[in-house]
Amino acid sequence: MLADTGITAWHWGGFVVAVLILIALDLGVFHRSARVVNFREALLWTAIWCATAIAFAVLIAPSMVADWDKEEIVEFVTGYIIEISLSMDNVFVIALIFTYFGVPRENQHRVLFWGIIGALVMRGAMILLGSALIARFQWMLDVLGAFLIFTGIKMLVSEDSEVQPEKNFFIRITRRFFPISTTFDGARFITRINHRPVLTPLALVLVMVETTDLLFAVDSIPAIFAVTQKPFIVFTSNVFAILGLRSLYFVLAEAIQYFRFLKIGLSVVLCIIGGKMLIAHWYVIPTSKSLAAVGLVLLISIGASIFAGKYHGHGRNGKS
Repeated sequence: MLADTGITAWHWGGFVVAVLILIALDLGVFHRSARVVNFREALLWTAIWCATAIAFAVLIAPSMVADWDKEEIVEFVTGYIIEISLSMDNVFVIALIFTYFGVPRENQHRVLFWGIIGALVMRGAMILLGSALIARFQWMLDVLGAFLIFTGIKMLVSEDSEVQPEKNFFIRITRRFFPISTTFDGARFITRINHRPVLTPLALVLVMVETTDLLFAVDSIPAIFAVTQKPFIVFTSNVFAILGLRSLYFVLAEAIQYFRFLKIGLSVVLCIIGGKMLIAHWYVIPTSKSLAAVGLVLLISIGASIFAGKYHGHGRNGKS
């Protein structure tokens, strides 16, 4: 079922307005000034965002949407977990970007905040486009399924990602058309040199984070379409996953060395989801079973990573 039964423009508008209010509170109240976000605070905010997402699926949406029942709840939770899990690899790449550019820790939250604003817009557009294509061409699900399996295998056999700004098309374009300062100016993206406005290195970091999320969205958006093709569920689960990405970064950035087998787990998840899409013509795997499979793979990969890190030294992907 491609349509969202019971979903009206009021539901879309109300959700977007609520998200904008949450974002405004985040930047304008809770993180008004640039500062270091410690592990305990990040863990608390991660729990708050997760609880908010579950409350939306279990309490808020059922009270507002007439046809929102157990099926929609399971689809939302499954999609949310998939998006969160795939975001973990994104977190590691963002950590590499921050390290490469030497971004002060007190300025990292600001970059992530504006990066996530851009991610919401980009993913919203991709979801609308994907929903329209699938509604018109059912064979697109087969294409997306094959793409996810290819991506999962590629992730499994590829080496760790490296930050190479000189090969980033958008970085080259930015450097070509805008003057760039050589030093940071606090949390500013634009500063003035000799009374002329110039971009700071923090602006280049933001461009890198935005383009990185765009690349990861190419994997994560098709993955959630394997769970449901209902645009409202796809969009809301994506939004909640993105909103929690900032705090998740500050949680995982402190423990990157413990996740050496996570990449293997994510590749298996992509292959499972892609396979689910390809065999849907002959057998439809219940969403609850998909949720159980994804959760089991993630638990095994994270548990194995923690065990290996504790007893055999640290380092992601087996590197000490």
